[in-house]
Amino acid sequence: MEQSISEKHYSNELVRGEIAKYCRGRWIAIEGGALSSRVFLRYGRDDRPLSIKSPQDILDLLKEYRRLSPRTIYGSINIYRDLSNKSILEDPSNIIYASPIWDIDGELSDWRGVIEVARIIIDDLERLGISKSVFVKWSGEGAHVHIHERCFSSEILSKHNPLDIAYSIVDYTLNRCREKILDVISRFKSVKVENEIDLKRVFTAPLSLHRRRNLCCICFKPEEIDSFEVEWANPENFKHNSKWKDYAEGEGDWAALEAIKSVGGYKGWLKASDNTHIRTVISAQQENAEETEKRVEADLEFRGGKIGRFQVMGLLQAARYYLLMGDLEKAKSFGLNRAIFYAWAKRHGKEISQRRRLSTIGVRKDDVASIYRVGQPIQVGNEVAFASKEGWFMIGDQIQRPEDYDRQVARQINSVVKYEIAWQAAIEYLKSFEREILLDQQRFFKEVYEPVRDRFLDLILDPKVRFSRIRDLTKWFK
Repeated sequence: MEQSISEKHYSNELVRGEIAKYCRGRWIAIEGGALSSRVFLRYGRDDRPLSIKSPQDILDLLKEYRRLSPRTIYGSINIYRDLSNKSILEDPSNIIYASPIWDIDGELSDWRGVIEVARIIIDDLERLGISKSVFVKWSGEGAHVHIHERCFSSEILSKHNPLDIAYSIVDYTLNRCREKILDVISRFKSVKVENEIDLKRVFTAPLSLHRRRNLCCICFKPEEIDSFEVEWANPENFKHNSKWKDYAEGEGDWAALEAIKSVGGYKGWLKASDNTHIRTVISAQQENAEETEKRVEADLEFRGGKIGRFQVMGLLQAARYYLLMGDLEKAKSFGLNRAIFYAWAKRHGKEISQRRRLSTIGVRKDDVASIYRVGQPIQVGNEVAFASKEGWFMIGDQIQRPEDYDRQVARQINSVVKYEIAWQAAIEYLKSFEREILLDQQRFFKEVYEPVRDRFLDLILDPKVRFSRIRDLTKWFK
């Protein structure tokens, strides 16, 4: 029976030896695809973290999980004192080393752009005094620039957690190189660079196969970068430099101190349990988002004046419906409907004033008595409104259509401040409340609307609110 590419590749003693040397002390992962989907294993059958101590362990693992067609082997950023059980993996004191790694991705057709970014990072590391301890891995579709984790002295490691050092150096360098990297990205649009340093993050082990492409993860030193070709990663005839293991202890100390001082350490300690962290990303998409943020800030165009309670109610009710139901056009109809109803309810009993007010917002005086008696009842949480056969909300026989909302609510807000900014602020404000509050008519009025009805502009003008979900602007504002 003919060997698969995985079986043939991992039968090579050099391949297994390099993987074992890199993975020793690391929490590993194995990826396969026999079940027509990505299978990613990090724990054994005994629920212990997977690990590799010798080349033979690789053969044993591949044999044990052969039904999953294992293909790629990954090693964690961290090197641990103890990998005996998963309960200690999140213990900071269990980390003895952590590898600073820059993750550079891109389409295979843009591989020259990936290498160009790697060169920028390498040059900056040299300016920071780190050269002998640097190596590059070509993973198959991108590159990983590594600093050998042992280039930091025991003195530095005794003062700062290794993960703090790794995260800070990666972030520090990306900030220093940002403009140069963006210049490359302007020519190679698929290229993206990220600070992926995280408590549980893994990267492809040297000489492991790529998860999809028939390429393997080869290593080379900085002086070889200008001669690199993708063909080096051909598993049938790879070109790989085993000197990735070289390092100079203490070489990274000064850079570590400068980076810690500038960045402050790993940002994900408080969120370690849900495996999330704050990432620095440099990409064409990210730059577009940042340009959008700048454009939104420039477009704020605060024109002076005050947003009336009627408009605040309409806006918040529309945002409420949108978050609960997900229909923007009906949200506009509902928002105007509720604003009209509450305006009527407030003035009920003041017939002359009421008729004058309702006539200005589209409800004839004869409709006041039948304000709750026409249309199909629609329940939103514990609140009931009425709708026409077409699905638009209505009061009396007057239907509140989206264009009516645009005229009576959005346009009025827009005369004071950009409506798109007000809408975003409303969405973010409502998302700070539990869903149960949005579903409850009285609680929504008392806890959501009343506190901001006369100072909603303060919320709109708060930059934290305006830009907390900048990537969602296009979706919200369509």
